[in-house]
Amino acid sequence: MNTQKSPIDSLSKYLAQAGVASRRKVVDLIKSKSVTVNGVMVVEPGFKVRRTDCIRVGENIVRSEAKIYIILNKPKNCITTMSDDLGRHGVIDIISDQIKQRIYPVGRLDRNATGLLVLTNDGEMTLRLSHPRFEIEQEYNIQLDKPFTRKDLYTITTVGVKVEDKLITVNEAYFFKGRSKNNLGIIFNSGQYKILRTLFEHLGYDIRKVDRVSYAGLAKTGLQVGAWRHLTPAEVAYLKDR
Repeated sequence: MNTQKSPIDSLSKYLAQAGVASRRKVVDLIKSKSVTVNGVMVVEPGFKVRRTDCIRVGENIVRSEAKIYIILNKPKNCITTMSDDLGRHGVIDIISDQIKQRIYPVGRLDRNATGLLVLTNDGEMTLRLSHPRFEIEQEYNIQLDKPFTRKDLYTITTVGVKVEDKLITVNEAYFFKGRSKNNLGIIFNSGQYKILRTLFEHLGYDIRKVDRVSYAGLAKTGLQVGAWRHLTPAEVAYLKDR
C-alpha cells in the first residue's frame, strides 16, 4: 500500500535531488552503469523509481534528503562554483560548518559581485528560479565608471541594445534620489545576468560594483554581508507558487 502512494520520479531527477551530482552529470553516471535499482542495473535516466526503492550508486545507498532552502548575502571575492582548482573562498565554505547536505547556488554571481543568493537542494525550484522561461525578476544596484545618461536609460528600457545577435531590454532602470548618476538600479529577468556587463559595455560604460538586492521577490534586507538564514515556510511556499 505504501509503495503505491510513494511519489514517482525519473531516476536522474531522484539522484540529482538527492545531491549526488548535477542533473547533467547524473545522466552520465547512470549511462556508465554505476546505478542499480533494487539490485538491478539501470542505464536509462528516465527510468521511473519510487522513494521506497533501494537505489545505489556503486555500493552506496542513495537516500532522498530533506529539502533545504537558504538565502545568503554573498560577500565580495567569493565564488559561487561548487569547486575551484585555485582554492578560492566560496559560498559553500560559508555554510559548510552547519549544513552538511550537498546544496547548490541558484543562478550566478561573479566573484567580485555581492548580494542575495539562494542555495537549495531542490532541483525543481532551482529550475523555476533560474530558467529564462519562468521570467523571474532580479534587482541590482550598479555603480558605473561615469554618470549614466537619461538617453541611455531610455535605450536599455525601451529601444534595446543588440547583444549576441539579440535585442536586449531590461524591465526597469532608475536613478537613486540624492546619489550621483554613476549609481543605477536595474531590474531584469533571470537568465540575463551573463550579459549584464556586455550590455553596459556596448553603451561605453564599465561596471565598478554589482550588488543583487532582490531575487524572485526575496530581499536581503537586514542580512549582513556574509550572513545567511533558512527561508521561512511562507517564503518557500511563495517561491513554489510563482
